[in-house]
Amino acid sequence: MPISKIISNWKKNVFDAVYWLEGEESFYIDQVVDYAEKHLLVESEQAFNLSIFYGKDADWAQVMNACKRYPVFAEKQVVILKEAQQMNQLEKLVSYIENPLSSTIFIVAHKDKNVDGRSALAKLLKTKAVVVSTKKMYDNKLPEWVNGWVSERGYQISPKAVQIIVDHIGNDLSRIQNELEKLIVNLGDRKKMSEDDIEKYIGISKEYNAFEFQDAVAQRNFSKSIKMIQYFESNNKAAPIQLILPTLYAFFSKLYAVYGLGTNDERRIASEVGIPPFLVKNYMAASRNYAYGKVEQILLLIQEYNLKVIGINNADNTDGDLLKELVIKIMDVPAK
Repeated sequence: MPISKIISNWKKNVFDAVYWLEGEESFYIDQVVDYAEKHLLVESEQAFNLSIFYGKDADWAQVMNACKRYPVFAEKQVVILKEAQQMNQLEKLVSYIENPLSSTIFIVAHKDKNVDGRSALAKLLKTKAVVVSTKKMYDNKLPEWVNGWVSERGYQISPKAVQIIVDHIGNDLSRIQNELEKLIVNLGDRKKMSEDDIEKYIGISKEYNAFEFQDAVAQRNFSKSIKMIQYFESNNKAAPIQLILPTLYAFFSKLYAVYGLGTNDERRIASEVGIPPFLVKNYMAASRNYAYGKVEQILLLIQEYNLKVIGINNADNTDGDLLKELVIKIMDVPAK
């Protein structure tokens, strides 16, 4: 069941006895838990009917006993087990889940991974609980997610501003949401977010960031690339090498895929490779700067320098030195 469906049902006073939320994407798990904690009970009911446990500190018997209690001066009680993946003997909850109390709403947040599908607990959950399994969002889906989040709140955001945010933050949805909420607070009466807003209120330079650096390399603009590296050396939070290398690797991987399609149809390229439509022209331009047979060499180069960043085959070079070396080698690859 989708996260939105669970919360929608709760708003209609439609409840199941057990909700099991698991997987790698904590953002959606936190959404459900936060709503349950704040909205399933009115404030006057929470003191006696809301129990919250943390897996690291909780004992399975305590959790079960809480679930078996009856609500006090209320129709229901809510029991939330957070960080369940850290609780010893989690499988002991099976005896309660087999016969849950209808007046208890039991919500389990099992982050980072799923329960072993072969276990008795996993098999029981399929028939006795609402199970939501989450996965980390793929990077190529992030722009769509940002646009959707912004649109749902009645705002707009420029395509370039979206790309700057996702390239800088990555697939940390909670952090992206926090930054977007900060933007909304500062927009005043305006309804559109721009690159200038990103720079002013989030602190990501609209000129010196991973996205613009990737673009400079794609254009084979050596002087601009070196100038940006010099800025990064003086402002190490602007775009650390640990952010830049994955951004470059993702770009050249997609460029490799563009070549593989063998078409100039921009709509097809955007759809099949997972490139935002406004960026397709950048990839087509890069294809004129880097031959198909050389892109694979560039990908291998980036992997090599990724290893150097963690100290493998690196003679104490700074991150700036490594980036300069990498740019020189990438741009030494002959154009067509």
